[in-house]
Amino acid sequence: MSRKTKALEFADAAYDIQITGRHLEITDSMKDYAIEKISKIDRFMNRIIDVNVILDIQKLDNRVEIILKAGTTKITSSACSTDMYVSIDQAVDKLEAQLLRYKSKLQDHHANDREAINMKVNVVSPRQIEEDLDSEDEYFQDNVYFKPHRVVKQETRPLKILTYDEAIMKMELSGDSFLIFKNEVDQKLKVIYRRKDGNFGIIEPSC
Repeated sequence: MSRKTKALEFADAAYDIQITGRHLEITDSMKDYAIEKISKIDRFMNRIIDVNVILDIQKLDNRVEIILKAGTTKITSSACSTDMYVSIDQAVDKLEAQLLRYKSKLQDHHANDREAINMKVNVVSPRQIEEDLDSEDEYFQDNVYFKPHRVVKQETRPLKILTYDEAIMKMELSGDSFLIFKNEVDQKLKVIYRRKDGNFGIIEPSC
């Protein structure tokens, strides 16, 4: 895939990328190169909202600053060399290293000391209007015949023991709407969920 094709493909991504220049005119080649390099960060983090890349020339210094926003987290990296393309490479490498360190914080650093617990998850199909009225399971409501919910699949999910910080970071990286976990401090179940205002709510059942 050519660099230009990759840039066009990135333009349709779910998040925005902005490339701005200070003390220089950004060429198409320079812009496409930056987009090609930035597009590789998808493998390190999802839920990216936007990426801002600032290219700056001051005398012989070619500076690059990358500001990435994912969820409520902002990660920045910068690099400087005598060549703008080299600076782009170095800034992206630093950003990837930071993303890897950030994700490593979610790993259970006490995995050997924590009990592994599995949760059974039932996948249920939504209630549907049933055209065939021969089934005994169907029922009539509001002048419409319905087919009741059915369990179509069963899965097993781990119930992780996390701190609040780990739970929040896991939500920021995953894009899930909620997470059930066991708090490391009090060993009680908690539910963290994503609010419409961008914040997180934590439900603490009393039982």
